[in-house]
Amino acid sequence: MLADETSPTTPSPQPGWFATTHWSVVLAAGQTASPQADIALEKLCRTYWYPLYTYVRRRGHSPHDAQDLTQGFFVRLLEKSWVSVADREKGKFRSFLLSVLNHYLGDERDRANAAKRGGGQAPIPLDEQTAENLLSQEPASSLSPEKEFEKRWAAALLQQAMTQLRGEFETAGKGETFDQLKPFLEGEASSGDYAAIAAGLGMSANAIAVSVHRLRQRFRELVRMEVANTVGSPNEVEEEMRYLFSVLAQ
Repeated sequence: MLADETSPTTPSPQPGWFATTHWSVVLAAGQTASPQADIALEKLCRTYWYPLYTYVRRRGHSPHDAQDLTQGFFVRLLEKSWVSVADREKGKFRSFLLSVLNHYLGDERDRANAAKRGGGQAPIPLDEQTAENLLSQEPASSLSPEKEFEKRWAAALLQQAMTQLRGEFETAGKGETFDQLKPFLEGEASSGDYAAIAAGLGMSANAIAVSVHRLRQRFRELVRMEVANTVGSPNEVEEEMRYLFSVLAQ
């Protein structure tokens, strides 16, 4: 689907734009309170709570405890200045998130009253039942909890890009076109596929081919932007893209 993601034809985020990406805003705030940084951090957490929930479950916690621990972790993360320990030189959001989660789980291991975790607050509306249903439908995996987290991280990142892409089509009044073309993001077209789609959309096969090319290009751009939202500097984007592909290939 994204095998040529790192091709020279795909533009890299520019430094000026990069300054406003989510994780860069959070890192720039450092120890100073910043409403913009709080909003950016919450957006990141909304995207990646399921990989964290999966990680906690794979560490051996029951569904109830995993829900409790994941929610409590977000309360602490958003209320405390934990982000101040993030290393700007190694500022990948996924690495930071897993590091502070492990620290939190270690602290919580000695706490006897799980009902107090999170203080009854819910800063991130986690769909806990859906999370457990999704997890129960996953095939058995021999991956370590850390590798499983990275797998979920990659999937969440691609889903964010896909959601953004669909939103753009719907805004343009082309939601049906997106539904017809989406399968071509996941594989190459077979003989006659474009012609079949073209007939239903009132377009030519050549026009469908051009649309698919543009769809793939835009998806690559959106994936790159999502990656940029999770690293600390423009120089890390290419490295993180390569890592993303290696995770998806597992």
